[in-house]
Amino acid sequence: MFHRDLWQEGKKQSRLLTLLTGAGVAAGGLAVAQAYAFAYLVDGVFLQGGGISELAPWIYGLAALMVARAAVVCLLEAAGSRLALAVKIGLRRRLLAHLAALGPVHGGAERTGELANLLSEGLESLDAFFARYLPQLVVAVAVPLLVLAVVAPIDGTAALIMLVTAPLIPVMMVLIGRWAGELHKNRWRVLSRLSTHFLDVLKGLATLKLFGRSREQTEIIFTYSEEFRRTTMGVLRVAFLSALTLELLSTISVALVAVTVGLKLLYAGIGFAEAFFILLLAPEFYLPFRLLGSHFHAGAAAIAAAERIFALLAQPLPASAFGTLPLAAGEEVTVELAGVAFSYPGRSQPALRDVSFTIPAGKRVALVGPSGAGKTTVVNLLLGFAAPSRGMIRVNGQELGRIRREDWLRRVAYIPQFPHLFAGTVADNIRQGGEGTLAEMATAAVAAEAHAFISRLPQGYDTPIGEGGLALSGGEAQRIAIARAFFRQAPLVVLDEATSGLDPRTEKTVQAGLDRLLAGRTALVVAHRLTTVYQADLIIVLDEGRVVEQGRHDDLMARQGVYSRLVGAYRGTA
Repeated sequence: MFHRDLWQEGKKQSRLLTLLTGAGVAAGGLAVAQAYAFAYLVDGVFLQGGGISELAPWIYGLAALMVARAAVVCLLEAAGSRLALAVKIGLRRRLLAHLAALGPVHGGAERTGELANLLSEGLESLDAFFARYLPQLVVAVAVPLLVLAVVAPIDGTAALIMLVTAPLIPVMMVLIGRWAGELHKNRWRVLSRLSTHFLDVLKGLATLKLFGRSREQTEIIFTYSEEFRRTTMGVLRVAFLSALTLELLSTISVALVAVTVGLKLLYAGIGFAEAFFILLLAPEFYLPFRLLGSHFHAGAAAIAAAERIFALLAQPLPASAFGTLPLAAGEEVTVELAGVAFSYPGRSQPALRDVSFTIPAGKRVALVGPSGAGKTTVVNLLLGFAAPSRGMIRVNGQELGRIRREDWLRRVAYIPQFPHLFAGTVADNIRQGGEGTLAEMATAAVAAEAHAFISRLPQGYDTPIGEGGLALSGGEAQRIAIARAFFRQAPLVVLDEATSGLDPRTEKTVQAGLDRLLAGRTALVVAHRLTTVYQADLIIVLDEGRVVEQGRHDDLMARQGVYSRLVGAYRGTA
């Protein structure tokens, strides 16, 4: 069983791989030397009548060989474990970096539950390949070759039996391995499906309870669990079958060698020491194959996970939305979209078509339009989650595609409609916006109308929130997101309607923090509730991926166009 990509990952750790190979060869050599010392020690005691003092060098030598062999076996296991750890760390970093490079636009099609399972159990399953299967594979190559090289000059018949019977074990492993490989792939698919569905159910538990569907989803999870149980039991049946087959072949092969050597010993064709030496080496010859077979299924499970890992890593990255040039210094930001077009992967209809408008420095621009008009796509392009397929975005006259990512993102603060709070303290979440002192963080929280409620929390700014922490209301979460934006001190604010879904009192509090944040800054406000755009300096109206209108509220209402109809529908007068 061999996987090219896994082998390439192992080759990156050349020192550990060399140590692993050297330890495997040393283990084989010590096994031969130990058998030789023991055989001649037994011969010297029972047949030659040697005394303790005469045989002391053999006794001490045998003890030293046993200790050395145990040390080499420990070294082999340690090298395998270190190799597995290094590969897992490297792959985990590459996977996370690749997912980050794909971004929410191009990587959004990946299922969260499957990704979580892949980054945890999938990567951990590689431990069996590098820590157990690969070291045993090295031993299975080194030890039999050394044994054959030693046995052949002593007894050619025994060596021939070993040479003929040895390939039967790998052949059986390959035949059973193909069957086992498909079972492991199917087991991994079922586990990924179970993980994905279980996460979806947890996320939508409130909805399921509301519509009385929780029992139905419980039954579905039980069905997936039962399917996973059946596939796992199928894998175990094949594992037990292969173990039985390998043990049977090894036992018969050792018996054949023993009969041959025994007959030659009886008819004086070979001495006792040589015969006993070969009998001791025969199990050592087949043992690596048997152990390799016992680790074979763990390796097959690792390969099944590896195929999904490397398939994800093989996904082509989108064109970079950034370049390498520094962004010119300045406290103000002007953004211009010129003929921008964009299409999502796998969709025939473009999301944006020849979109052009300007966000002047220090002005508040609102982006409105019906669902699917392209508002979110504009935000994704501005944040660098994707690059335009045509046209360009300019920042203070510089093309965004040529600017360094870090330079641009330092100038942008983004407040989504549903901000994400990470597992950590309130302070940790606010510090996501940038770096600064505790006093500056408190100042940002005051400006965001968040300091008062944070001070009432059990541990203030050190209160754990997010996953596993204290649950906050929607308004509290929004105010922490606004404090995070204040803390960032960015000249451009991209706002995805942060007050939707809030009660009037909370909305008023949040809006006060937003007004304070947007004062004097360039702002792009994606509006779902049109009451929030009436005072915008400029309103951009999108429809089917095109800019169909732009102007101030009164002017657009006078035109009786798309914007007027949207406002009428919102007010219930259309």
